[in-house]
Amino acid sequence: MTPAIGVFLVFFAVTILLGSTVSLWRGWLASGRGPGSASQEWGLGGRHFGAWVTWFLVGGDFYTAYTVIAVPALVYATGAYGFFALPYTVIVYPFVYAVMPRLWTVARAGGHDTAADIVRGRFGSRALELAVAVSGLLAILPYIALQLIGIRSVMEALGLPGLLPLLAAFAALAAYTWLGGLHAPAFTAVIKDMMIYVVVFAAVIVVPIHLGGYGAVFAAAPGSGTGGAMLERGQAMPYATLALSSALAAFLYPHTLTGILAARSADAIRTNAVFLPAYTILLGLIALLGLMAHAAGIETQHAAQVVPLLFARLFPGWFAGFCFAAIAVGALVPASVMAIGAANLLTRNILPGLSGSLRGMRIAGLAVKFGALACVLGLNARFAIDFQLLGGVVILQTFPALVLGLTRLRLRPGALLLGWGVGSALGLALCFHDGLAPVHHLTLAGAGYAVSTGLLALLANLAVSFAFSLGRRPVHGKSAP
Repeated sequence: MTPAIGVFLVFFAVTILLGSTVSLWRGWLASGRGPGSASQEWGLGGRHFGAWVTWFLVGGDFYTAYTVIAVPALVYATGAYGFFALPYTVIVYPFVYAVMPRLWTVARAGGHDTAADIVRGRFGSRALELAVAVSGLLAILPYIALQLIGIRSVMEALGLPGLLPLLAAFAALAAYTWLGGLHAPAFTAVIKDMMIYVVVFAAVIVVPIHLGGYGAVFAAAPGSGTGGAMLERGQAMPYATLALSSALAAFLYPHTLTGILAARSADAIRTNAVFLPAYTILLGLIALLGLMAHAAGIETQHAAQVVPLLFARLFPGWFAGFCFAAIAVGALVPASVMAIGAANLLTRNILPGLSGSLRGMRIAGLAVKFGALACVLGLNARFAIDFQLLGGVVILQTFPALVLGLTRLRLRPGALLLGWGVGSALGLALCFHDGLAPVHHLTLAGAGYAVSTGLLALLANLAVSFAFSLGRRPVHGKSAP
């Protein structure tokens, strides 16, 4: 066994073991807190996470294989265009500060566990509740698929061939989530973040030293027209619209909302909105790994392999194994929260007969992971990041009902449902027409523009929702909660 494989197995296995057994040594399954308490502990951690745990849980939700694998891969392939993820994480936190404490307050007052619960409480519409729940479920499947791809990438870098890495990633995620519930990622998110910080700071110091400094890194970036260190002609519009649409979508996903709703108080959410931008610094440093790979002479047709190949080439075997374990854990933790968030939607909103059943929630979470595995095998995205952006197109269509539903705008549930249908159909149709690419090319007044598909679909959604609500009161006469 090589040092890299040995170190990887130790850190990855210990994380899974700690997460899988956290419920046993915490004793919440046998705590006797009353009917349904075990299922809420599994699905929302009992709603008692303070600012410190929420920091790591929300950060763990938000910074995933998307960050460590997909963003550097996009930078490697397209250059500066891949850095759209940085302004998106700058835009999102004022939105979190302004909106999410209000959403938490509404959810706590109404006993709501999911976005679909909140929408049902606001509009009294079962159809709209189902629409929001189905959107959350469909959006999360490709996002979990991205995490499985991240784990598979590092296992392939260790020399494990074929489907074995993917099946091993699936099995690890299934056991970790089934046994630990939300307490597993909440606890191990601390370990995950510490490992990722060690890897990133080692990479941004050691790798440039090997390559002759940052000047050499930027000098080695491909030249004009091939994805260099500057935006090319025509990239500004997709760069800006992808950043905006990603920011609007980020905290609508079931997993990010799960982290928010599991907080102990609205103040814990505000505190995190103030300090979580520190993660943006981390993201920028990680994105630079895509340019470093060019300087290191990494050549691959599979962009998702860029970071593992870079680490394997420049680090000693034992530390490369640690880096691979950090990436795998960085995918495992958020994937678990994603599966739990989707299981909450399945059991509370889509199949409410399973609500309150711990076994039912566990089975629902397992079914979601099988769906994500099908996405990996069945969808042929050019870049791993396209899986996340595809989910963003779907989840953005819940924005009018969920976020605007917190206001006193006179939106009718029927109009919101129609807008959701138009936006979802348009967004998915454009995505599959464009080969899962996250932007669509438009021609206006003879000029061509590439615009975020999710943003186009959301604009259509809003136009329909407002057009059919104009001048009318909500059907049930409810004010904003």
